[in-house]
Amino acid sequence: MSPAIEIRRFESPDQLLDMKEHGRISIIKMADGTAGMHAVFEPGWTWEADEKPLLGSPDSCPMRHTGYCIGGKLVVRMVDTGIETHIGAGDFFEIPPGHDAYVEGNERAELILFAPPEHQH
Repeated sequence: MSPAIEIRRFESPDQLLDMKEHGRISIIKMADGTAGMHAVFEPGWTWEADEKPLLGSPDSCPMRHTGYCIGGKLVVRMVDTGIETHIGAGDFFEIPPGHDAYVEGNERAELILFAPPEHQH
């Protein structure tokens, strides 16, 4: 594989999780398997009502998230402990699996998420 710069745009995602009037997650994958996600959650969005059904209805979100909040406010709750963390514009974050979340206030929450390539055996 020759070294080259790769550019992708969220306007042409590889996958789209459409949560209708409550938001969407546009997912792109780079050639090496690295994923980028642009999440837009509208006021009233909750993980429980809007995203959980798209993931097969697990008890909590099974994914680890590393990302950056562009705007709005998101409250993330660790299901086992009930501890809530408020994420706002300018925050870079790491969220372990086992959480749920909701948009706080009347402004949409907008996030960029990153995921490393899945390990290949």
